Amino acid sequence: MTITRKKRTFQSKHAIEQFPLLDIQEPNLYRSVFPYDEVCRVEFDNKFVFTDPPEEIFITDTTFRDGQQARPPYSVEQIVDLFEMLHKLGGTNGVVRQCEFFLYSEKDKEAVRKCQERNYRYPEITGWIRAVKEDFKLVKEMGLKETGILTSVSDYHIFLKLKKNRRVVMREYLSIVSAALDLGIIPRCHFEDVTRADIYGFCVPFAQDIMRLSEEAKLPVKIRLCDTMGYGVPYPSAALPRCVPKIIRAMIDDAGVPSEYLEWHGHNDFHKGFINATTAWLYGCSAANGTLLGFGERTGNPPIEGLIIEYISLMGHDSGIDTTMITEIRNYLERAVGVHIPSNMPFVGSNFNSTSAGIHADGILKNEEIYNIFNTAKILNRPISVSVNDKSGLAGIAQWINSHFALTGKDRVEKTHPGVAKINRWVTKQYEEGRTTSVSDQEMEKVARKYLAEIFVSEFDILKARAHEMAAHIIERVIEEPGMRSMDPAQMEPILQSLIDEYPYLQYVYAVDISGRKVTRTICQPVDKAKFANVPVGEDYSDRPWFIEPLKDGKIHVTDLYSSKHTGALCITLSGPIRNDVGEIKGILGMDIRFEDLTKSDEQV
Repeated sequence: MTITRKKRTFQSKHAIEQFPLLDIQEPNLYRSVFPYDEVCRVEFDNKFVFTDPPEEIFITDTTFRDGQQARPPYSVEQIVDLFEMLHKLGGTNGVVRQCEFFLYSEKDKEAVRKCQERNYRYPEITGWIRAVKEDFKLVKEMGLKETGILTSVSDYHIFLKLKKNRRVVMREYLSIVSAALDLGIIPRCHFEDVTRADIYGFCVPFAQDIMRLSEEAKLPVKIRLCDTMGYGVPYPSAALPRCVPKIIRAMIDDAGVPSEYLEWHGHNDFHKGFINATTAWLYGCSAANGTLLGFGERTGNPPIEGLIIEYISLMGHDSGIDTTMITEIRNYLERAVGVHIPSNMPFVGSNFNSTSAGIHADGILKNEEIYNIFNTAKILNRPISVSVNDKSGLAGIAQWINSHFALTGKDRVEKTHPGVAKINRWVTKQYEEGRTTSVSDQEMEKVARKYLAEIFVSEFDILKARAHEMAAHIIERVIEEPGMRSMDPAQMEPILQSLIDEYPYLQYVYAVDISGRKVTRTICQPVDKAKFANVPVGEDYSDRPWFIEPLKDGKIHVTDLYSSKHTGALCITLSGPIRNDVGEIKGILGMDIRFEDLTKSDEQV
């Protein structure tokens, strides 16, 4: 192990002192540190703490909670795929120890259930709920052992958001913790906004009371230290409340929280998200929380791929980690999910191990160690790449394509591909016309899209995937309503009308019976009523793919793009089965979406 434990702190090892709650009448907003109308300050108290890493460090994941607060939600299938990849990434020793999930929507629950079906020990699936006792039933229903609960600790939140005081919120939080323990659930208290909190006036007394409840219940109570606004700093001589090392040591030495119960959750508002997470490790916190590619609220969270590499650097071994999964996850997010990844992003960007500088390229050709950070081909399955120039030829261009787009196996492009020849002719012409610089990756991507369109996910494919997500959300909700299950038009039509009113991109909604005949009256947008006036009840749709496919497999379906014969608009049809109380399919719900409106409705989708 590279990191070593050094029992060198300013805290003595005698019995832990009880810190009383400092119950104040007015909030302490630390205005000398956080003036708001100016950039916040870093104060130093010239008191140092020393590194004291725990016996074990590991990573926890919040891609499916915090990671979904800054992008369109993942589909259930995408969540399951990424969960599988996280399992492989963390290895059998569970370096990626836990994954955090929302539990409120039916989609959230389905994702949890499908991930549970994998029966993996790691990552353990945990929940996230409000600090409300009734929400614990969600945790029990899903069969989870642990859940996060929000326990805001700064006066900004206690006084300004909750409109309460310290004593009241502490009493309420402890009551929630007790309720969780009574149900046999491990609570994970999220100390929200800890880097603006009164550490010794509120956080330490609160943590001490939490540890007493834990000891009484003979169950762990974990604490997630949330640097909600990214104010934390890694400097060991900085003053509280911003000093990450001192917050960690306060929790361990003064509050008596075991290292394995502590977790750091950071944000990157001040470009310190990653360094603060690794600093927390070094000063005694076992768990560093992150997300894939760092996606999270506002500026994001520590990127898990970065934490993985740092873990190996600190420990001196990989503990079963499969680092090549970083590239596999990167490729999946870019191609299957449609995520834009900055080209210069460490470990995952298209150019992170590429050079366009002539002297660098020359060095790499002689020995790639000169300009490559490590054997990226072996460790990340990302061979080093060099920009295209007039000396590249067919083989060089094919190599650039395969490397840049991470094409493997049957997806690899050979130099004999007609598209490669066309790109080579374009490159040759550039230099015949006097070009003296290397061809940039951006230029190569543009010409590759022109001549090798088949290797790219089309915009339509992305929109279709989003439509499927939307369909799952809407249809799953609607078909569960008793009125829809009844197959009684009088009960169904008001429900369908509410869909038209709620979602303006829906052109036409309808329900058909098991024979494919429409049982509902014409329900469409008001501007289209005249165009659908001649569509009668009883219209036969039994030959339509949107009817046939859900009837065959019982799943939600999205059609290809077509032109509506009624409105002339380009449309996509979404459809799903309507079941009775015993699960038998009794009809099909159909929804026509205007393609043009869909492209303008990312937020709604």
